[in-house]
Amino acid sequence: MERMAHAGITGGWRLALVCLLLILGLAACTPVMRFHGYAPSDEDLAQIEVGRDTRESVEQKLGRPGVGGVLEGSGWFYVQSDWEHRQWRAPVEVRREVVAISFDGRGVVQNVERFGLRDGEVVQLSRRVTDTGPRGPGFLATLGRALGRIGPAMFN
Repeated sequence: MERMAHAGITGGWRLALVCLLLILGLAACTPVMRFHGYAPSDEDLAQIEVGRDTRESVEQKLGRPGVGGVLEGSGWFYVQSDWEHRQWRAPVEVRREVVAISFDGRGVVQNVERFGLRDGEVVQLSRRVTDTGPRGPGFLATLGRALGRIGPAMFN
């Protein structure tokens, strides 16, 4: 009789152990998300008036960006990246947004654009301009070069 009671307890512990291992195994498969940088929301960007706001007023409303333009006097870039980490695999970037604010020679907002990353290509998501837009290919070429230098090592 004592043997039977002991076997029943052991069987219950085995079941509990199997359930615990199953729960831990499923939890290990859940991805861990990491969020780096900051890109202002559309509501925040609605506060910026093209042709009226300056670098100083943009800084007061949105904060100073983490990435500045490559050339002196060029635009500001707000960059946000979302990374998915799964177990031992290398992290994968699942979302990237870049908000580019360009200024004219007097430091007045000339253009506000939002870019995303789709299939490894930079795509324009939205744009607000008062004149014909960025002059020449320099702005987008500069943005493309800036995006190419952003990687996970930069945020560690």
